[in-house]
Amino acid sequence: MRFLLIPFCLAAAFAQVGVVAQKEQVEVTIDGKPFTTFYYGAEANKPYLHPLRAGSGKIVTRRFPMENIEGEQRDHPHHRGLWFSHGDVNGWDFWANEKTQKGVGKGIGTIAFDKLVSAKGGKKAGEIKANFTWKSGDGKSLLSEQKTVRISPLGTSRVIDVEVLLTALEPVKFGDTKEGTFAIRLIRALEETHTGTMIASTGKSKEKAVWGSAAAWVDYSGKVEGEELGIAIFDHPKNPRHPTYWHSRAYGLFAANPFGLHDFLRDKTKDGSLELKIGEKLTFRYRVLIHEGNTEAAGIAKLYTDWAAKAK
Repeated sequence: MRFLLIPFCLAAAFAQVGVVAQKEQVEVTIDGKPFTTFYYGAEANKPYLHPLRAGSGKIVTRRFPMENIEGEQRDHPHHRGLWFSHGDVNGWDFWANEKTQKGVGKGIGTIAFDKLVSAKGGKKAGEIKANFTWKSGDGKSLLSEQKTVRISPLGTSRVIDVEVLLTALEPVKFGDTKEGTFAIRLIRALEETHTGTMIASTGKSKEKAVWGSAAAWVDYSGKVEGEELGIAIFDHPKNPRHPTYWHSRAYGLFAANPFGLHDFLRDKTKDGSLELKIGEKLTFRYRVLIHEGNTEAAGIAKLYTDWAAKAK
C-alpha cells in the first residue's frame, strides 16, 4: 500500500485560520488573507490586536497611532486597536500608558510581555496564548496575566474570543474610574458623527443613552466604503458584575468596564472598585463579532443568547 505524503507547507495551506509567530507579534490570516496581528513587543506598554478586518477585508479599527492615515483623528494615542487594561490599579494608570504620556494618579504602568505560550492555526480556529505581568511605575509586579485569544470565521463574520486570567502578586485594587477596560477604537466611518450607531442589548441607542449604562452586549454599526458593517462586544455571563457597564463614545471608543460606577452613575457615593488579595484570581471573557449588516440584520441579540447559553 502506498501512502501519500503531503509536504508541511502544502498541508499548512489547508488550515482555514493561519497563525504565524514572528518577532514581538503574531500574524493571523483567514483563508490566506490578512485578518489581524497580535502585538506584544516593547514598542507598546500593553498587548493589542491591530487592525481588525471584516469578512470582506475592510478594516474596521482606527489605525492611529500605529499608522498615520490621512483623515483619521489622532486623539487618545493609547487607543490601540483592541486591548484590555485599566486606568487605576493601585493608583497606577495602565490605560493612558503610552510612553509619551504621564498617566493619572501615580503615573503609567506597563503590561510587560513574559512568554508566548503557544500560537497555532487550524481548519476551524486559531489560538494565541501569552503571559504578561502588570508592573507599576516603580517596578513592582502587581498582577500576572494569562491571555488567550481564539479567532474563528462564522460564515462571513469574524469572531474573536478573549480570555484574561489575572492573578494578584501583591494586594491589588482596581479603582473606580471610567477609563477602562476591554476596548476597541473604531475607524472614523463607524463613528456616530459619521455613519455609525451603537445599540445595546437593552434597546438603548447612541452615546447619550448607552454610555454609563449596563448591558450584556453593545453593537456599533455603519457604512464602511459603501458596505454596511458592524462590530459587537459580548460580555460573558460569568464575568465579574455582569452585565457590564459601557464606556462607549460617539467618536468610536467602545469599551466594557465593570469598575467605573461613580462616573457612570454620576454618583460619588457609589464605589465600583474591586480588591484582590495575594494569590486571588479574576477571569474576564469577551466575544468580539465583526459582521455584515446592521445590528438587527446580523441577528446580534440571538447570536448573543446562543453564545451565552453555551457559556453558562
